Amino acid sequence: MIQRHKGMGARWDLRLAVPIAACILTAAAAEAAAPHEVDTVPMVTISAGPFLMGNQEGKGREDERPQRSIYLDTFAIDQVEVTNERYMTFVRTSGHRNPPNPYGTGPLVSEKGIEQLPVVQVTWYDAQAYCQWAKKRLPTEAEWEKAARGTDGRKFPWGNEAPSDQRATFDREWDGDKTMHPVGAMPGGDSPYGVKDLSGNAREWVQDWYAQDYYAHGPEKNPRGPEKGVVRVIRGGSWHSPESDITTSARGRGGFALQTHGTGFRCARSIGEPSQPSNSSGVSQ
Repeated sequence: MIQRHKGMGARWDLRLAVPIAACILTAAAAEAAAPHEVDTVPMVTISAGPFLMGNQEGKGREDERPQRSIYLDTFAIDQVEVTNERYMTFVRTSGHRNPPNPYGTGPLVSEKGIEQLPVVQVTWYDAQAYCQWAKKRLPTEAEWEKAARGTDGRKFPWGNEAPSDQRATFDREWDGDKTMHPVGAMPGGDSPYGVKDLSGNAREWVQDWYAQDYYAHGPEKNPRGPEKGVVRVIRGGSWHSPESDITTSARGRGGFALQTHGTGFRCARSIGEPSQPSNSSGVSQ
């Protein structure tokens, strides 16, 4: 009787041990699978679904039309633009070249008080390299616009009201380190998702090639821009842009090597298994 009781106990101990061990292994696997974040900026997840992209007939510029309902899979986007501090960490860690210093004659890393300003004077290649280092990618033009305007087709990230100096930094002249505001410092300019600084401050490189008529024939699901082109899309406008250039639908463009005091970027990341993409916008070899 005693031996039988011990045997039953052993069997019950084994039954308990198996699920416990399985849980431990599952947790360890999940921890191992989680990416090591070298860029710890908060990211905002934008749920899958349709949104209004572009502008209605008679509004905006010709390359913003027609307005269409575009479906995007779930993605995440950096809540704020890449800062000087984060970019210099990338430079030190990866050995990537230093960007020009728009604030003085010395190297950018020697400047004080500009750590939380958006990095500028970066090319499209620089932006792409940073996002790859961070295990992310540049957002597509459609992802950028959805993050900026939500699903209701609003003119600015905060709504349809005119911009003010409490919502965006725009339409001003260069004034050194006083030109731009620190990232995230204007909550009045947040998008419906809580993504910050999508109007003004620094305009942002995105993944897509630019084509003036792309909206007229591009796909309605997960558009990634034309398959090839000459210049890349830049969105959001900068500290120097007029009001018409900081709307959620305004489209800019620039060559790969373009570097200006007003051009920066932020990164994005796909979430889950993506649907079949429409076009590839990678760099031609």
